[in-house]
Amino acid sequence: MSSLLYSLGRWAYRSRRLVLAAWIIVLVAIGGSAAVFNKGLDNGISIPGTESQKALDSLYTTFPQVSGASAQIIVVAADGQLITDPAYKDALNNAADDMATLPQIDNATSPFNERINGAISKNDKAGLLNIQFSGPTASITPESLAKLEGATQTLSDELPAGSTVSLGGQIYSQSMPSISPTELIGVGVALVVLIITFGSFLAAGMPLLTALLGVGISIALIFLATAFAKVTSTTPMLALMLGLAVGIDYALFIISRHQDELRKGDTPEEAAARATGTAGSAVIFAGLTVMIALVGLGIAGIPFLTTMGVAAAVGVGVAVIISITLIPALLGFAGERLRPKPKKTKKAEAASHKPNRFFLGWVKAVTRFPIVTILAVVAVITIVALPALNLRLALPDAGSNAPDDRSRITYDLVAENFGEGYNGPLLVTGTIVTSTDPLGLMDDLKSELEKIPGVAAVPLATPNMTADTGIIQVIPTGAPASEETKALVQAIRDKHDYFQKKYGVDLSVTGFTASGIDVSERLGNALLPFGIVVVGLSLILLTMVFRSIWVPIKAAIGYLFSVVAAFGVVTLVMQEGVGAHLIHIDRPGPVLSFMPIIVMGILFGLAMDYEVFLVARMREDYVHSGKARKSIVTGFVGSAKVVTAAAVIMFAVFAAFVPEGDVNMKGISLALAVGIFVDAFIVRMTFVPAVLQLLGDKAWYMPKWLDRVLPHFDVEGEGVQHELELADWPAQKNIVVAAEGLSLKNAEGTRSYFKNLAFTVPVGTTLFVTGSDKIATSALLLTLSGRLDPDAGKLKVADMVLPVRSGAVRSRVALIDVSEHANRNTVAAIEDAASEKPQVIILDNIDFLSSESEQYAVADALNAAREAATKAGRTLTVFVGTTNDMPVETWGNVLSARVDSMVLDLDTVSASSKKVQA
Repeated sequence: MSSLLYSLGRWAYRSRRLVLAAWIIVLVAIGGSAAVFNKGLDNGISIPGTESQKALDSLYTTFPQVSGASAQIIVVAADGQLITDPAYKDALNNAADDMATLPQIDNATSPFNERINGAISKNDKAGLLNIQFSGPTASITPESLAKLEGATQTLSDELPAGSTVSLGGQIYSQSMPSISPTELIGVGVALVVLIITFGSFLAAGMPLLTALLGVGISIALIFLATAFAKVTSTTPMLALMLGLAVGIDYALFIISRHQDELRKGDTPEEAAARATGTAGSAVIFAGLTVMIALVGLGIAGIPFLTTMGVAAAVGVGVAVIISITLIPALLGFAGERLRPKPKKTKKAEAASHKPNRFFLGWVKAVTRFPIVTILAVVAVITIVALPALNLRLALPDAGSNAPDDRSRITYDLVAENFGEGYNGPLLVTGTIVTSTDPLGLMDDLKSELEKIPGVAAVPLATPNMTADTGIIQVIPTGAPASEETKALVQAIRDKHDYFQKKYGVDLSVTGFTASGIDVSERLGNALLPFGIVVVGLSLILLTMVFRSIWVPIKAAIGYLFSVVAAFGVVTLVMQEGVGAHLIHIDRPGPVLSFMPIIVMGILFGLAMDYEVFLVARMREDYVHSGKARKSIVTGFVGSAKVVTAAAVIMFAVFAAFVPEGDVNMKGISLALAVGIFVDAFIVRMTFVPAVLQLLGDKAWYMPKWLDRVLPHFDVEGEGVQHELELADWPAQKNIVVAAEGLSLKNAEGTRSYFKNLAFTVPVGTTLFVTGSDKIATSALLLTLSGRLDPDAGKLKVADMVLPVRSGAVRSRVALIDVSEHANRNTVAAIEDAASEKPQVIILDNIDFLSSESEQYAVADALNAAREAATKAGRTLTVFVGTTNDMPVETWGNVLSARVDSMVLDLDTVSASSKKVQA
């Protein structure tokens, strides 16, 4: 990957005008399509398979009058007057009749309607006018709502002076998130950090520009997606917040590496290519981990959450692609202007080579007494996380909206005059088609439900027009998101068998409040399996990256520390109310039900991001020096600055979304801000060095068999660095294979197949690999063909470095195992391989060709392949694997009559370039 990114970075640098124009075209095209085809956001939340959703789906068919969205108008009489006075009664009855004729309104019920009770407060000071729409919230047009609001204003004008009229209810209960100036503070902090990090206004502006471009494309894609799927209003805000944070950070990593390369003296083009190949690899890894975790939100089985996760993942993907294409293009426009200025004095130059004193002191402090540091971190995390034990989840209702919001005003007036339960009525429904007395049955069910603890009132119990379905409205004593209401829903469901046995009715609890309770329960149940998947994924990915057992375990534990700390702070602030006024929350309550799973997904990717950038440098220093504890210090000092800058930027962006705006985003952004702070500064920069110090060399232990099984993921661009180091090696030209210090052992490390091999093979030469150990011969040929990675040494095949370019080498080197073919099949295999135009053909186990006729048939096929390659302007090289049982001389006249040949005897570990004797 790093080699591919290196080439991509160089191309983007050279084609910078094309790349910039392409991204602008993409933004305009997607933005224009979104403006034309978007169908608006939909805050309707459903969970297929839950009791509430099944009952609601059934009501759409059998009782459509109660299945759509709803609203309510509360009227409070003026001082000294009662709602039952004729002026109020007449005005409310007339308003109900008028509103029933408005577009998309199925019915409007006056508080004085004979079919209901409980719509007038006990003190006769207030009345509720209920409005039922003909469809779900997403289908109600702004024009219909405007006409309802106009009718409400007309009612207010007709009532006596001093009356209070407020329109709210379920359809207004969820406010639309919006951007406030406070969010710009995060961008401003990011700009300051970038200027300090880069020492350049020009370099600092690039991450902001690319992040804003990525956010624009992502949000446009989200609105375009509304033409095909339901998208909640939280989705674009999440994409905005996450897109800004990761977009700035990913650009920071690449530009920072670019400046490092310029500081070493590289040309701007080479520096951009190297930065893309090295830091770009880590960016892709970090982005993939975030995307995988976000897509993993689908584990919960909740459509709106799956959509949210996919949309956010797409936003991260856009940020990654922009980082590895547009950033090198912008670096091309900047050219030499980003090169750090040389130090003017020898003293300043010497100081620039000294390690950062702050970070040096930090890492020495946390590693001096590692056990003390570890225990201190565990103690702090435990204290911060303790409040999370009382975490309660719920979907937000109007009671959590801003105090001046129309829905919140209505909510408070209803709670004050009727009780909080009237803001979240439950709907109990069932089929009554077998009943011979539907009205009597509904009265009986009403009486039964009124006896259940937690029921404040049952204002409505009625069959539909065809008397096959009945509905009962139940008013809880508690608020919609309270534990009392949750317990009441469960109590009614617990009596399901009782109602079915006594009355023959299959009752279900549904409605907006019941659906919210079901959503929260499903999400709560999904946290553990999602956590297992995420932690398991982190263990696998980090094992691939660091080739270690203990480093991934430590990283996964650190991730869990960050998560529980974030949950603890959110519970303390948003649920318990500690410091809630600082972020403009006047009514603490349950935490947004999908906050934990979203935060777990996003924090996972970001935690892996910091883990990679910090620990990868330590691992790199350890590989070069072999000194585990010293590498902790050097690696930390070398990477802590960029990790700190990235964390501060990420924290600032997330924290800026906390004080103002949508309450849904407050919990998510607060959790992410806390999680980032804890993960970067307490876990990665304190806990991690202490654990590595305690483990020493054991930190990098990995069984040989596991190392061979797991694929390599080059996140720090070691591959491209290795290629650049070997760019001018070997000095000879026209060499198809160059090896130096090449070694390979078995998986257990108990047996060496070959050790410290050094040889070169000119293009077109026939190489005979021989020896008494057949397995060793095959192992070397597999290594030369890119199908087996060596343990040590330098190796180039077809001018490509192995194992970095093993995939490309495999496409250029054909490997034929003669033991798997009879005579004709071997010839056919050679012909098939030659048709793919390889640079090298390898024949392993050629000893199986025992007869002279078989040998000559294969030789003729190889010579024909050589001649065809020569005519096409190519040169074909042949490697042959044999054992000492069949001397190489046997093949002298057969395979190498017209070409130079070499013998590599693994028994004597010697290679000669002499002609093979016939």
